[in-house]
Amino acid sequence: MKKASKVSLSLGLLGVSMIGASIFLQYRSFQMEKEKSVIYEKVTMKDLSSGTIEKVSKKETNTTESNTDTIEETVSDPLATTTETPTEEVEVQDEVKEITTYEDVSTTPVEEIVYDGLTLNQLAEKLNRSLKSTIAGKGYLIASYSLQLGVDPYLATAIILHETGCNSGTCSNLVRSCNNVGGQKGGPSCGGGSYKAYPTLDEGIMGYIDNLYKNYVSKGLTTAEAMGPKYAASTTWASQVNNYIALVKNK
Repeated sequence: MKKASKVSLSLGLLGVSMIGASIFLQYRSFQMEKEKSVIYEKVTMKDLSSGTIEKVSKKETNTTESNTDTIEETVSDPLATTTETPTEEVEVQDEVKEITTYEDVSTTPVEEIVYDGLTLNQLAEKLNRSLKSTIAGKGYLIASYSLQLGVDPYLATAIILHETGCNSGTCSNLVRSCNNVGGQKGGPSCGGGSYKAYPTLDEGIMGYIDNLYKNYVSKGLTTAEAMGPKYAASTTWASQVNNYIALVKNK
């Protein structure tokens, strides 16, 4: 019995020893794994001039030394697009002539050609060179109103000169007293006669051109030869009017 008890006690102590050794070995293994574990650290630094720098480091630790290796380094620079990217200068050639003074700008409007290669103002000046005495300076009215109605302004002026004698320097009494520039008949009467009186010279000129259009041009009578038999009893009327047309055009 004593021998069996000693054997049992020995086996018990051996079992306890083995259990203790097993626990010690597991603990040591855990410590070694812990000592060799990798620690990752992320360090963030902000700098206004260089942006944000992120550095990730790996640390291996053991019982004797600490070793740090850099795995990745990322630099994000918000100012890179303005400070690091070179700008290419492109030269643009200006082909438009530079205006340096007021005189370089034309302020004169372009006038339309209205008749015989002339503008309205040029035509009026040409007519004025043949209009004297009472009707002097009325070239613009004659030119503009004639063209408005479709009447030849040279023909209209030539008839005035033939009927009134204003080209010679003094207009007839019919023009000076009754503003009648075309020898027109009708009322109201000029001094009780058969010729028509107008309140103003401008109304007399426009009334005369109205008569040319209504009674002649609108009926296809557009030349002195076509108008002659109806306008005057004289057989030389057309040729005399044509002479005045040539005079007006050549001045």
